Amino acid sequence: MRRLQATILAECMKLHRSKILWITILFFAFIPFMMSLMFFIQKHPELAAKLGMIGTKATIIRLGKADWSSYLGFLTQVMAAVGLIGFGFVTSWVFGREFADHTLKDILALPVKRSFIVISKFILVTFWCVLLILVFWLFGFIFGKIIDISGWTNDIIIEYSITYAQTSLLTILLCTPIAFLASYGRGYLLPMGFVILTLLMANFTGLVGLGPYFPWAIPGLLSVPDGTEGLQLVFVSYLILAFTSISGYAATVVWWRFADQK
Repeated sequence: MRRLQATILAECMKLHRSKILWITILFFAFIPFMMSLMFFIQKHPELAAKLGMIGTKATIIRLGKADWSSYLGFLTQVMAAVGLIGFGFVTSWVFGREFADHTLKDILALPVKRSFIVISKFILVTFWCVLLILVFWLFGFIFGKIIDISGWTNDIIIEYSITYAQTSLLTILLCTPIAFLASYGRGYLLPMGFVILTLLMANFTGLVGLGPYFPWAIPGLLSVPDGTEGLQLVFVSYLILAFTSISGYAATVVWWRFADQK
């Protein structure tokens, strides 16, 4: 247990010395700002012409009514997409930086089980992603209050907070295949390319009605209104996502334990 604690502490120290944590926090705080700006334009359509491209996009995108129900639902849907990119980047950085910084040999030389190294990295990824989830939701509320969105009720806040948490946690579970690809590809390029591919495929499978059976589309479907044909999750959807997550974790552990590291 002490060795596991030591590896977790080492991973935290690496993150503390890097500026990447604050960059991701700023990114996840900036997205709600842009979303609240679009809802502000939705409330004041006369501003669309003055804001140029931003105003045009805000009028094109179907945001629904400028109330808390539509706003929080949109936040949740965007988190499903931004989470795939952001959490994928976080995982790629945590597992891929050892190859970019040429520190892998030093880590493997330590008298610590390689599985402990993998576990400590996944723990760091989880806490980092949870922090970004909280930042995104908190700033979403702050900016929503600033633009004075109507329709606030405790029931709506609780309902959408639960859906948001479920969507975010399911997205975190999909980080394990990214960890394997970052290890197998020995860097950032392969996992980030895979993240972009899964994002495109998630949108495509949703359009053709196969979203409930594609792991990376499943978190986003939680925020889809009930009754939407072809976009309703079934029990098999959760089994597919769980199998994907467990397989990614197992593959990562196996690679770190048995792959040729020379």
